Amino acid sequence: MPALGKAALDTPPERRVDVLRRVVALVVDRLPPGWSMRLAEHVMGRIDGVAELTGPDGAKAVFVIEAKRSMVTSDLAAALDQLRSYSLPHVDRPLPLIAARYLGSSARAWLEERKVSYVDATGNMHITLERPAMYLRDRGADRDPWRGPGRPRGTLQGPPAARVVRALVDIAADMSVPDLVRLSGASTGATYRVVDFLEREALVTRVKGGRIRDVEWRQILERWSEDYGFQRSNRVSAYLSPRGLPALQENLRGVHGLRYALTGSLAAHRLAPYAPAKLAMLYVDDVTEAAEKLKLRPVDAGANVLLAQGKYDVVFDRLVQDDGLLYAAPSQVAVDLLTGPGRAPAEGQELLDWMEEHEQAWRQ
Repeated sequence: MPALGKAALDTPPERRVDVLRRVVALVVDRLPPGWSMRLAEHVMGRIDGVAELTGPDGAKAVFVIEAKRSMVTSDLAAALDQLRSYSLPHVDRPLPLIAARYLGSSARAWLEERKVSYVDATGNMHITLERPAMYLRDRGADRDPWRGPGRPRGTLQGPPAARVVRALVDIAADMSVPDLVRLSGASTGATYRVVDFLEREALVTRVKGGRIRDVEWRQILERWSEDYGFQRSNRVSAYLSPRGLPALQENLRGVHGLRYALTGSLAAHRLAPYAPAKLAMLYVDDVTEAAEKLKLRPVDAGANVLLAQGKYDVVFDRLVQDDGLLYAAPSQVAVDLLTGPGRAPAEGQELLDWMEEHEQAWRQ
């Protein structure tokens, strides 16, 4: 099967059979020498496709494929159950493979956690086999390139979404959407849109009566970090605290009339020490005023302080006071680290691990 050219990848596969052909072509294009894959499109029953993968030593693996134009995380459990119910003549145990036009990050994470192979038509793929031994992984699009204007909005961008996410993560309680509207401060429409999106991504569950349960808060924060970032969602300016970060902290304890929230490494270090903090990250209402009150110098290089100012007022919600300083809530700190510079993403994962082990210490 020939490799796909750019023109083919620019054209969305419209039918299930188009999805099947596209994903198999993408796999074939990435197979090492000596490997092959053959697709059977017309098979018995409701199976969308069967693909036989052959290794250099002649060992074979057979995949039963569920192919969809559109598939979100909440569809995956049923699709996987269906695939596992299929049997094929002369095949002891066919392996499930999910194929779609596009699979979002939450869907890919859900499948990887369950060790299920997948491929989407943009090139996202993850295939693991014991016999013949194979590990095949590649990265395609981070956003659905074929999502039209009339389709559901697959994003957590914007201050209203941030308010809903923060409330769901910070508050450990079953709640209705009206409860969430009140607790988050977001509009009713925005709240319903975010909850619908999270439900499609299998990150929350709504039970009879509409109450929200089973909030997968870590995965929600990781998903939010794709649409929100400390530096990309705010106006951030770089400064130098000439006497270092201890002096900055002392200045913060003594300053009056300044609304701020410490985030990043300094905020995480009090909960989950990773390494000595070398960079301070703060949210403020006015960067110029804050820099003057904290005796900071603007610099182009060698900064040890980043001041952020923007439209996301939720960053000041549920602040934590400790040792005379005001810290952003752990949920906010985690996302800021996941999207921060240098070693910050690794610190973010360490903080998330701590949050999982000490959930009762920070979720209200």
